[in-house]
Amino acid sequence: MAAHFLMARMKRKNLLDELAAHPVCGDGAMGTLLMARGMTSGACGMAWNIDRADDVKAIHDAYRAAGSQLITTNSFGGSRFVLDLHGRAADVRALNLAAAQVARAAAGEDAWVLGDVGPCGDFLEPVGDLTADEVGEAFRDQIAALLEGGADAILVETMSDPEEMVVGIEAALACDPDVPVIGTYAFQKTATGEFRTMMGTPVAEAISRAVEAGAEIVGANCGAALNLDDYVALCREIAAAAGAAHVIIQPNAGAPQQVNGKTLYLATPEQMAETATRLLDAGARIVGGCCGTTPGHLAAIAQAVARRG
Repeated sequence: MAAHFLMARMKRKNLLDELAAHPVCGDGAMGTLLMARGMTSGACGMAWNIDRADDVKAIHDAYRAAGSQLITTNSFGGSRFVLDLHGRAADVRALNLAAAQVARAAAGEDAWVLGDVGPCGDFLEPVGDLTADEVGEAFRDQIAALLEGGADAILVETMSDPEEMVVGIEAALACDPDVPVIGTYAFQKTATGEFRTMMGTPVAEAISRAVEAGAEIVGANCGAALNLDDYVALCREIAAAAGAAHVIIQPNAGAPQQVNGKTLYLATPEQMAETATRLLDAGARIVGGCCGTTPGHLAAIAQAVARRG
């Protein structure tokens, strides 16, 4: 099975070659759309890869129809540490394998599947109790299943600790030394206007750590209360630090707003398209979306990316 997907990945155009020639459109939020289909807050979204696989595929299909060239697996919380919170630690392989297979079915041979790896849910030593070896083993178990299921690249995303980012990148390369690895951080803006991770790491240091660990695509997604202008400024800083690595930016649909007790992201597709153009000008080669983005937003972003290509 693994050999079959390796051969299929070799037949698809190399993602890094494509980025050297043209900008690429990512996809958007998964959790937002799962909740729209009935997933409750705090539920195990990964269980839907098996229990409601048709719903997950429908979301991937919608992004693909919108013009997304990258389809991200529904596996953000797919490490054994996060799955253990739902009593599913024993299902790491099954749930991640299913996540990749569902995404692969939607992507076909004309789009790339990103195997999504989110934070482990706790801090590494010395801030927390987890060792790098423990987290690395958990990430390797997850990533091996994603690759077996058909992922073309590994996305280590929403990281706040450069140490965990490095562990994730190294885990991916341990599973497959040739797999493209993408590393994205969640940045926030300080009171003095600087962008830093939640752990306080400046942009240049965080990005350099990811590149040195072997990520060939680096950038940012999500982010605490960043507005669309912030993402453009952040992109410039990332591009300056990325060296030869390509830059990916996947912003939320604007800064979150509290409306009647609910957290909403209110940027319109038109605003996201305008921002995508500015991000490309600032050095991004991949533009997608994060919290609050929908296929409607991605259709607008895809048009902006296509105009540049």
